[in-house]
Amino acid sequence: MQEIRCPNCGEVFQVDETGYDQIARQVRDKEFSKELERREKELEARQEKELEIIRMQEEKEYNAGISKKDAEISAKEQMIAELKIKLDASETAKNLAVSEAVEKKNQELSQEVRANSEKIAKKDAEISERDRKIAELQAKLEAGETEKQLAVAEAVEKKNEELSKKSTEIADLRGELKNKETESRLHEQSLKEQYENSLKAKDEQIEYYKDFKARQSTKMIGESLEQHCLAQFNSIRMTAFPNAYFEKDNDARTGSKGDFIYREFGEDGTEFISVMFEMKNEADTTATKHKNEDFFKELDKDRKEKNCEYAILVSMLESDNEFYNNGIVDVSYRYPKMYVIRPQFFIPIITLLRNAALNSLQYRQELQIVRSQQVDILHFEENMNAFKEGFARNYRLASEKFATAIDEIDKTIDHLQKTKAALLSSENNLRLANNKADELTIKKLTKNAPTVKAMFDELKNTEG
Repeated sequence: MQEIRCPNCGEVFQVDETGYDQIARQVRDKEFSKELERREKELEARQEKELEIIRMQEEKEYNAGISKKDAEISAKEQMIAELKIKLDASETAKNLAVSEAVEKKNQELSQEVRANSEKIAKKDAEISERDRKIAELQAKLEAGETEKQLAVAEAVEKKNEELSKKSTEIADLRGELKNKETESRLHEQSLKEQYENSLKAKDEQIEYYKDFKARQSTKMIGESLEQHCLAQFNSIRMTAFPNAYFEKDNDARTGSKGDFIYREFGEDGTEFISVMFEMKNEADTTATKHKNEDFFKELDKDRKEKNCEYAILVSMLESDNEFYNNGIVDVSYRYPKMYVIRPQFFIPIITLLRNAALNSLQYRQELQIVRSQQVDILHFEENMNAFKEGFARNYRLASEKFATAIDEIDKTIDHLQKTKAALLSSENNLRLANNKADELTIKKLTKNAPTVKAMFDELKNTEG
């Protein structure tokens, strides 16, 4: 048994070993709880301060990295736009160069013709002069002597030889001039035939597509353009795009879908280009003609819902519109990063956008690393919050257990107090009983019983 003195009233009461251990553990647990609460607050304050410093540093670095990458991507996009303009300008320059070369060749041929004509005119003048001199000599010979006639005859023969030689030279020059003219005509005819063949091939292709469309239903017309683009891509997939994803868009959970989605990733799994494709075609006999602009809004919606960077409309609509027939048409003034192309530019537009995106792959990878670091910080905060919540829950449960234990100790103390009171009351009664037993005598017992007193007196006398 252990004795415990109340600090208020000074009363001493005894408890067994179990009760004493419980009371001592209660005191230690209270002190431990206070110390634990103090250390927990200090740890939370220190961790919160360190976390705030880390968050501010990471946010500053993240914002700086994002700003830098956005500036670099904008510069790359501007460079792409400049390259496209240079590409269009180079095509125009090439056509102008061909035209200038043809014109220059014609000018050279004209100059050669004029030069040869001048040479012929000069030779004709010389021949006329020779003929005039011969006539004069002949007139003098007729009026002169025989020797002079012989001399004139020799001179005439010599002149005839010279004239024959000159005539041969003139014939050669005329033949050369004729050859030049023939060559010029042949070259002109060749250019004309090439142009006519090109027009003929274009007309045949137009007729083929018209006939092809006429023999197809509306659904088959749209599917044929899709199959054409898919076949074009698959024919060079393994050589040009071995790591690319190019499949039909079959996800219509949002209410609409495009035709094809193109995605390509780097070796580390970073996506550096994604394109939503929509193919549109219609028969020439269709009563209500659609325009390309009718599909821009829906295509931009599909691009955003499927998280694609670019949107491309492969269209055979508005076949007579020169704006769409000139090549790759940028319509980003209506919707961002959207292009309209004819089917023959399907592979070139993929190659152009892919090569441009490859240049920014390194920056995208660095940006992905920064985002991963930001996600790691968020995970760290989540783990910290989970630890704090778990610690708080355990602390709450421990506090509840401490409160329950304290209540039980209080109940035990009350029970011990009642037991002590009962024991003290019993001891008092035993003491009174003992006193009464000590005070008990024969005289008191026989005070009101004279017969019993007489018997005890008789017995006493007998013994005496």
